[in-house]
Amino acid sequence: MEGKVVIISAPSGAGKTTIVRHLLEKPSLKLSFSISACTRQPRPGEVNGRDYHFLSVDQFKTMIDDGSFLEWEEVYKNNYYGTPKSEVDRIWNSGHNVLFDVDVMGGINLKEKFGEKALALFIMPPSIEVLRQRLEMRGTEPAEKINSRVNKATLEMKFARKFDYTVINDDLTVALNETESLVAAFLK
Repeated sequence: MEGKVVIISAPSGAGKTTIVRHLLEKPSLKLSFSISACTRQPRPGEVNGRDYHFLSVDQFKTMIDDGSFLEWEEVYKNNYYGTPKSEVDRIWNSGHNVLFDVDVMGGINLKEKFGEKALALFIMPPSIEVLRQRLEMRGTEPAEKINSRVNKATLEMKFARKFDYTVINDDLTVALNETESLVAAFLK
């Protein structure tokens, strides 16, 4: 069985995970989360197999060689993220639509793969300054890593036009409602 896919992409710190969690709480959307694979260390509270499939670099490279990913990318040096094909099969076989929470290049690649079966949403921070503040407030990374993420975000924001819609996450309630409306209309 095949369903539809919803792709949520954004620079780190723009709020995509919060928006994804909101969408998953709406049973009428029949969405299931596609668990990405990555090689980074889990953050506090993250669970292997729920938040990500946490893999070693060697395990990840073996999956690349086996053709096990729909898309993958080395986001930072030796820090890989990818979408296992098995996740889409699992979700579609359960009768649900796939919800992806992926980086910007992953979102573009998935949109190209799924075409009209995909809705690709870009979550835009109100500004680079606000994005920096959000990353700093997380308290999970040193300043050099935050600077790297902000620099990457500046580049990623130039790709927003490759997505079907851009949702500006200035007011979270407004962004949640706008995203939910766009997804509901697409899935009808």
